[in-house]
Amino acid sequence: MIREETFTQSHAPYAVDLGSLTVEDAGAHGHSWAAARAVWFRRRREGGGPMVTAACLGELRDLQKPAPADARQFLAQYTDGRYGGRCQARWNGKTMWLQPDLADPDHYKAAMELLGPMLANYPAVPEGWNGWWVFRG
Repeated sequence: MIREETFTQSHAPYAVDLGSLTVEDAGAHGHSWAAARAVWFRRRREGGGPMVTAACLGELRDLQKPAPADARQFLAQYTDGRYGGRCQARWNGKTMWLQPDLADPDHYKAAMELLGPMLANYPAVPEGWNGWWVFRG
């Protein structure tokens, strides 16, 4: 991934919590699973109606070798964006969707506190997050 200074929706940019990197041994040939929390905006047609912008919260996850020492190295080594971020919560201004195993009042409140202002301030990078990271060379 590379970091772009400006937001371009068509580049599918992510803002990343650089302090959230986790690394787990994958047990195969020196590879490790690495993941970092991320937020992003997506536009989609809902129910055959007009395009709607949604704010998403989830993670970027990748199998890497060597194991990254920090989030910036993780992002630099992460080159295959075919599957994008793993969404755990999404707010479109009307409806909150939560990953089923996170569908409880505490997760709902935490997601709304982040995604509500994020959507209201579209396309600004949320405070405390580093963006915009894209899968482009």
